[in-house]
Amino acid sequence: MKLLLTSGGITNPSIESAMVDLLGKPVRDSHALCVPTAQWGHPMCGPLGARRFVAGGPDDMTGLAWASVGLLELSALSTIGRERWEPWVREADVLLVDGGDATYLAHWMRESGLADLLPSLDGVWVGLSAGSMVMTPRIGPDFVAWSGAPDDRTLGVVDFSIFPHVGHPMMPENTMAEAERWAADLGLPSYALDDDSAIVVAGGRVEVVSEGTWKQLR
Repeated sequence: MKLLLTSGGITNPSIESAMVDLLGKPVRDSHALCVPTAQWGHPMCGPLGARRFVAGGPDDMTGLAWASVGLLELSALSTIGRERWEPWVREADVLLVDGGDATYLAHWMRESGLADLLPSLDGVWVGLSAGSMVMTPRIGPDFVAWSGAPDDRTLGVVDFSIFPHVGHPMMPENTMAEAERWAADLGLPSYALDDDSAIVVAGGRVEVVSEGTWKQLR
């Protein structure tokens, strides 16, 4: 599966162009599934945020002019049988994965079986914040908000970690200096991204796409 790991979603033309390149066809011809699951694991998220993501306002990636947008709630999948939901995932061109808590998202990706399915999928994974961080080996203790998390480990699909939302006005603690401290404690290859930056992982390449501020920390 090809990955577009964003901090804030599809926030500028460069990130949107990178997504279209990964899709290999226009947005209007592409079928999406949106995944709000990570929101349920974070105490600052909840029904209103999940609804906004699913409903897809003009500034949300679910609000782009997709051919169709469906809802995939991972915490329900293990109750309905893989034979039902796997075709939905395989037929989708893109999974749009919301933020929240990355450890909670990782838990339900494993529990549902979606994590095991990822290597065989041909589509595009577009993550927003925790929806991107879930693909990394670890997120660092500072980003764990789910009380049920055993530690800060996530899926390890990629070999680097992500510090998101650098310079966000509603997250004054997310400075580049704090990102550098976080990366030093983590001891892994890492990137700090603002909400106008994203990482493309496809065909063995890792490339940053940005109209903002980012830094490779290790």
